Amino acid sequence: MRGNTGRDTKPELFVRQLLREMGFRGYRLHWAKVPGRPDIAYPGRRIAIFVNGCFWHRCPLCHPSIPRSHSDFWAKKFSHNVMRDERKVRELRAMGWSVTTIWECELDDVQSLKIHLLEVLTGAGSSPTGLAADSENEAGPQPSKPN
Repeated sequence: MRGNTGRDTKPELFVRQLLREMGFRGYRLHWAKVPGRPDIAYPGRRIAIFVNGCFWHRCPLCHPSIPRSHSDFWAKKFSHNVMRDERKVRELRAMGWSVTTIWECELDDVQSLKIHLLEVLTGAGSSPTGLAADSENEAGPQPSKPN
């Protein structure tokens, strides 16, 4: 299980490379000053990006299977992972952050991913779970700017 690292995974490195190519530098990695330590955080913009692996975080798009051996253990573990992910997103949104999740399976469509990242980082996006459509408002309450 040594290969299951929580930082600098291939999907995360790919997303960071795309962000640099698109000119969106200045992010913080695994920023500990907010709940959940987002993989990529833009503190000034209050944007948090989580890059999740489909297997460990139970992707709602590709629905990975549960291992057949020790299935009770895996079901419990995956359930805890999903609950933790949901809690992190709730806590960040309660603080006024915009949160998006990019799933590993979404990295195959680079053009759509670039469009999604552009929407999220320019404030035009409305999909809280990555590229998948969802009815919930991603941005949540926005702080008002003084005149």
